Amino acid sequence: MEDAIVLYPSPAIGHLISMVELGKLILSQNPSFSIEILIATAPYNTGSTTPYINRVSATTPINFHHLPTVSLPLQSSSPHHETLAFDFLRLNNPHVHQALLSISQNFTVHALIIDGFCTPAMSVAADLKIPVYYFQTSGAYCLATFIYLPTIHRNTTKSFKDLNNTYLEIPGVPPILATDMPKPILDRTEKAYENVLNTSIHMPKSAGIIVNTFESLESRVIKTISEGLCVTDGPTPTIYCIGPLIATYDGAGGGDGGKHECLMWLDSQPSRSVVFLCFGSLGLFSKEQLKEIAIGLERSGHRFMWVVRSPPSEDQSRRFLAPPEPDLDSLLPNGFLEGTRGRGLVVKSWAPQVAVLSHDSVGGFVTHCGWNSVLEAVCAGQPMVAWPLYAEQRINRVLLVEELKLALPMTESDYGFVSAAEVEKRVRELMDSEEGKLIRNQAEAKRKEARAAMSEGGSSRAALAELVRNWKGSMS
Repeated sequence: MEDAIVLYPSPAIGHLISMVELGKLILSQNPSFSIEILIATAPYNTGSTTPYINRVSATTPINFHHLPTVSLPLQSSSPHHETLAFDFLRLNNPHVHQALLSISQNFTVHALIIDGFCTPAMSVAADLKIPVYYFQTSGAYCLATFIYLPTIHRNTTKSFKDLNNTYLEIPGVPPILATDMPKPILDRTEKAYENVLNTSIHMPKSAGIIVNTFESLESRVIKTISEGLCVTDGPTPTIYCIGPLIATYDGAGGGDGGKHECLMWLDSQPSRSVVFLCFGSLGLFSKEQLKEIAIGLERSGHRFMWVVRSPPSEDQSRRFLAPPEPDLDSLLPNGFLEGTRGRGLVVKSWAPQVAVLSHDSVGGFVTHCGWNSVLEAVCAGQPMVAWPLYAEQRINRVLLVEELKLALPMTESDYGFVSAAEVEKRVRELMDSEEGKLIRNQAEAKRKEARAAMSEGGSSRAALAELVRNWKGSMS
């Protein structure tokens, strides 16, 4: 029988893209493997996954297995998207079991690779005697924080939200403000906290942890994890840093299937003159916040491209559904679009981010600090302004601002609101100041290191080769 590796991502587009890129990477180095990806059909907004899957299916020999739809019980009313995802993926276990059995009829499955949300599938793989590997879709910095969580949990009875002005001392990383931990785990009485803690306990029990990063980007924390300092109650599995894995878009997406209109607009702008603002597939702002961003951009005097999405729905029954296309005239200040015409472009809902970041006209990136976006910026050599919104993004901000010196921080009020003056200030600093220049130089250095890591003989290639040797060892 042929040999297969099965990948099982949680359904959000960011997780799916990372997992598909991992599958492509494995195939590029080891075309004898068959890559099988399980797709769970989520009852909530996961981003534009269908067009992406269709594109991948048409261009790569990766097999997608769409699992049957699962209905969530009515009591799944948590305010946290993450709780919904955990509940949904737990209910998917019978379908995962059936899919693995089906694949095993034609292939010898040497590994099941899951992300953190798919932890419930570990028991399924154990029943079928399939080794489980975790794929950490965020970086090693975040991995250290999560696998150290059980130790923090044992050492305090307080929730992170109640540890005001307390810094967490986590091996290998700068101190993190307790209230900067991801929102779903700020309250230890919440179901989301219980789910994440459970994942943190299970990750070190896997056959290995694959991380979407590269050694020279996070060398200190990778060394700390590998020395076993983050898991205090048992051995640490081997860590495989095989990144940066980023999606490679061709820049298509225009109405006629050609080049996206925003790329054509960038073609007409001076080199390194445009600030790009984009906040991920789930990053939404209130109408008030959108207006502050607009005023700040206008006052900055700089050229900009800004991807705008509709504010989150106030209708609780629609809070996890995709927002409608934004009505720019009602969301932005009167006269803004006309007043910034020529030097600014507002793009509705989506832009081909990889192509934009690598465009010669773009000279800076205001980002929500999602790890895919961070790696895309690193690979393009773009300096950043860090404006985290959800998930582990506040942890990523600490890494980018304090450790790597790749970003300036966007300063928020106590309520998470950012003023127009702050937007104006950070855009000017990024594009004009000496500090912005230092960050730009550091970004260019990391771009070269990222390329070296993925080249023949690079650290990420070596880690992948070691991982494959382990799988091939299990074949003999």
